[in-house]
Amino acid sequence: MAKSGKEITIAKGAPERMLRPALFSDFDRMFDDFFGRRWMRPFGWERPLGEMVSLPSVDVIDRDDEVVVRADVPGYKKEDIEISVSGSSLTIKGETKAEEKEEKGDYYRCEISHGAFSRTVALPADVDDSKARASMKDGVLELALPKLEKSRRHTISIS
Repeated sequence: MAKSGKEITIAKGAPERMLRPALFSDFDRMFDDFFGRRWMRPFGWERPLGEMVSLPSVDVIDRDDEVVVRADVPGYKKEDIEISVSGSSLTIKGETKAEEKEEKGDYYRCEISHGAFSRTVALPADVDDSKARASMKDGVLELALPKLEKSRRHTISIS
């Protein structure tokens, strides 16, 4: 208690978070995202794994007879990716392994991030997974998923 008889509230937690205005935290986050903290790598420091592995961006295109899905998966080999379809739901999973390289002489270190992702997307129609086709080129996975007959788009005229 202070001499005035008033209570002093002491908050628990990280002091820097309590003392710095939220605006500074927003700027810190913005700069971290922009620069990616690559300058920390020579010192052996890394960002948390959750920040290093992100979900692939996905396009879902509803065509008359099929649903086409494209996913950005740069750095992944086709052997690293697993695709599963269940009704009108598609799941793409991938995993990369860590790669480290050190050389003698002038210090050089190259680290490629690694980890796993799992992305599930809802499809606009039920698809026939037995006739699905998948291809991968230049880091883009493309799936052609034929629609089931009952799921195909039909035009209805108004009488």
